[in-house]
Amino acid sequence: MIIGGFQRFSLIDYPGKICAIVFTQGCNFRCPYCHNPELINPQASQGSISEEEILSFLKKRKGKLDAVEITGGEPTLQSDITEFLEKVKEMNFLIKLDSNGSHPEVIEKIVELKLVDYLAMDIKAPLRRYQEITGSNINPHTIRQSIDLIMNSGLDYELRTTVVKSQISERDLLEIGRLIKGAKLYILQRFVPSKTLDRRFLNEVTYSDEEFEHFKKILEDYVVKCDVR
Repeated sequence: MIIGGFQRFSLIDYPGKICAIVFTQGCNFRCPYCHNPELINPQASQGSISEEEILSFLKKRKGKLDAVEITGGEPTLQSDITEFLEKVKEMNFLIKLDSNGSHPEVIEKIVELKLVDYLAMDIKAPLRRYQEITGSNINPHTIRQSIDLIMNSGLDYELRTTVVKSQISERDLLEIGRLIKGAKLYILQRFVPSKTLDRRFLNEVTYSDEEFEHFKKILEDYVVKCDVR
């Protein structure tokens, strides 16, 4: 895999577990508010972190770390993602996969091979606005496929949306609610303008706490649990 970053310790990224985080390099979306813009270009990695280095670290941390999160960038773009997951799984770590849902066939394979224990997918927008928000030519049907796969996987999962006030309205959130109706966990992520792909978004504002509570309340009509993060 092409690895763009590695975090050796986290208490907050895998629910209830101590985990390490592998950041893959390269993404097929161009969301202007992206907070990891350095991971978008697949050619940008300096190659300072090798797969072997990460596997060696994990081997030494067996019994001290519970899990490994694979995020990005977009991990499902990596041609050897399943081989890497197999190596991590052989060490008996729990694995969380973060994805934008653009490659449901990869998610399906990983689930079938039982290489993942927790799935997280970013729902960028209602389907009708997906290409606009992601700056890509994604077929919205593939996003629906990934949502259905994850919700029916039998695994723990979360669906989440980064809520930028100028991009995502209450109407959009209600459309997403209908799209993921019955989901176990839907998370509204506050947009924090600390680092963005489009520098103009550094001046964007987020919704108020009261507005987020309102969104949470109305979305609870569609999902089992809605949280604000």
